[in-house]
Amino acid sequence: MGITREDGYAPIADYGLIGDGHGSALVCRDGRIDWLAVPRVDTAPFLAALVDQTAGGRLQVAPAVDHRVRRRYLEGTMVLETTFETENGDLRVTDALTEGFQGQLPWSELARKVEAVGGAVPVRWELRPGTRFATVRPWVHRRHGVPFVLAGDLLGALVLDGLGEPLVEDGAVRGDAVVEPGSTALLALVLSERTPLRLPAPRDVLRRLDHTVRAWREWSELIDYDGPYRDELVRSTLVIKALADRTTGSLAAAPTTSLPEVVGSSRNFDYRFAWVRDASFMIDALARVGISEEVDASLSWLLKGIQRTSPAVHVFYKLDGEPASGDQKELELLEGYKCSSPVMVGNKAATQAQHGSYGDLFGAVVRYVDNGGRLDTETGLTLLQLCDQLCDEWAKPDAGLWELTRYERYTSSLINCWAALDRALRLVEQGELPAIHAERWQEVRRDVHAFADRACWSESKQSYTFYAGTE
Repeated sequence: MGITREDGYAPIADYGLIGDGHGSALVCRDGRIDWLAVPRVDTAPFLAALVDQTAGGRLQVAPAVDHRVRRRYLEGTMVLETTFETENGDLRVTDALTEGFQGQLPWSELARKVEAVGGAVPVRWELRPGTRFATVRPWVHRRHGVPFVLAGDLLGALVLDGLGEPLVEDGAVRGDAVVEPGSTALLALVLSERTPLRLPAPRDVLRRLDHTVRAWREWSELIDYDGPYRDELVRSTLVIKALADRTTGSLAAAPTTSLPEVVGSSRNFDYRFAWVRDASFMIDALARVGISEEVDASLSWLLKGIQRTSPAVHVFYKLDGEPASGDQKELELLEGYKCSSPVMVGNKAATQAQHGSYGDLFGAVVRYVDNGGRLDTETGLTLLQLCDQLCDEWAKPDAGLWELTRYERYTSSLINCWAALDRALRLVEQGELPAIHAERWQEVRRDVHAFADRACWSESKQSYTFYAGTE
């Protein structure tokens, strides 16, 4: 069936993620793309109706008649196929952020292939660009008969084939057509950031779409797992791949900002960063299924970021590897998903202390070594410094893994401090870390364990507690 929007907003579960290893988009079941951030996940989005229906921007392709909807990812890919069932025939829309034949394209390319099956289907489409988080006033215009959009430092154009004559009016470009069975129509949005923009021919976009499908499938075949729930495991691994930057190896915790924990609440956070905890888990997941290239790239990226702040491990880093500032801005002009304001840019948790991040990092490094990786000298020295810093810091209160404003000696943080030192000592045994301070790490490991047992254990409940000194 189709979907029902409330005040223009669709359920989060009705969105599918597509990505090209640099940017990302969210495609709704009704054929609307309500989020598009290119050329990078953390770029101010070109389309953001997900968090502001009025000025966020959207791109829709759908039948102009009543329909039902079913959809799927093409097997082994992050290419999304939506089928609209009408009385006369089916309309199939295939969505992808494409990749070039030689790797990353000089521009970003969102391809939407449109096909009719069984009968002719009337189609309506519209591009209404957004204000990029209220920072620009997009200009929709024609150049040599082609619809262009200027939105700050992004220049975009529509490549159309078989979808009628575009009409530019009221800050949008729209059109309608009847798609006949056996024909292939195309709507492609190409965007460049501070560079010239070449308009590709429709046939080249379609060829790249086919190439993108093949490339995803070739990568999926590398997943070394043959057990229960393989389809679910492959899908989860593909999502991690989509959140990994192909150039740097950075791992975004999420491609969006400000989706509320509870509709109507103000707990709306910007997750377009690389959390040490999340990145470590993602690296571990990839390592467990034999994806070696991404594991090396992402771990190297994470370690380089940490080397910039060593001997401290920050909670998260920007996707370019630089430390996040902790600046957090509320965008008051945006209404938020289902009016759950504010929309946030930045995350003040960047300046918090989270001792548990050490354990997450050392866990990922140990699993990397266990899977055949070896550490270079600079990395070994950095990890040595981190361990010594942890020996000085572990007993101090922190924010815990929940990023709480109340600092306490949280049991979860203590456990991860113990784990960091334990894994560091394992690396010493494996010859991957210098042993010069191993005796100190052994002593502090015992101290952490003893403190947790003494201060974080409840005799009455026979369990560990939330933090030291509480029931």
